[in-house]
Amino acid sequence: MLTLRRSEERGHANHGWLDSHHTFSFANYYDPDHMGFGSLRVINDDRIAAGRGFGTHGHRDMEIITYVLDGAIAHKDSMGSGSTIRPGDVQRMSAGRGVLHSEFNPLSDQGTHLLQIWIEPDVTGIEPEYEELPVPEAEKRGRLRQVVSPDGAEGSMRIHQDARLYVGLFDGAETAELPLATGRKAWVHVARGQVQVNGQSLSAGDAVALTDETTVRLSDGQQAEILVFDLS
Repeated sequence: MLTLRRSEERGHANHGWLDSHHTFSFANYYDPDHMGFGSLRVINDDRIAAGRGFGTHGHRDMEIITYVLDGAIAHKDSMGSGSTIRPGDVQRMSAGRGVLHSEFNPLSDQGTHLLQIWIEPDVTGIEPEYEELPVPEAEKRGRLRQVVSPDGAEGSMRIHQDARLYVGLFDGAETAELPLATGRKAWVHVARGQVQVNGQSLSAGDAVALTDETTVRLSDGQQAEILVFDLS
């Protein structure tokens, strides 16, 4: 079964320096029908103005993944981690028993477009962790590249949950399939472009939940950048 979540149905908050669309309930946006999907709790589609960002704030017991589409984001945290990630980089932070961090767009002349993703962990109170993974375009061109997993498969970053995240770029005749084991479900988010998911046409910001399906099939992409979550 496919259940669509169109871009325009998402929650929206515009703070001037931050223009954000919420796939699931977040902050002042509350929708009891969209509280998450399995362990996937947040997908925020954020556009951050030049030189602006999130001041130091805290998280705990959450797996936080940042995926940059355009621009850059400078990260600093109470673990001593500090770096700037750009398109092609994926960042993973396990907040564990508590971490403070800040995220700013360091560019003075360009906005930053990113996805912030939260996945609920299967263990709490652990030591906080930070990790980055560069993913060259060639590794996701016309295929699904695994970037997050519970076991580090295919060189992915480990998170504390039975969830896997794949990313891919699709255009023209490029296609990919991801088998889903019995009892698994998937969430497909279109970051940009257009694509068909199991025959259903989706555009930037759209998403689809797949339940009781055996395969995720991607085809007919038009400059599409896709995220696929394989969830228990």
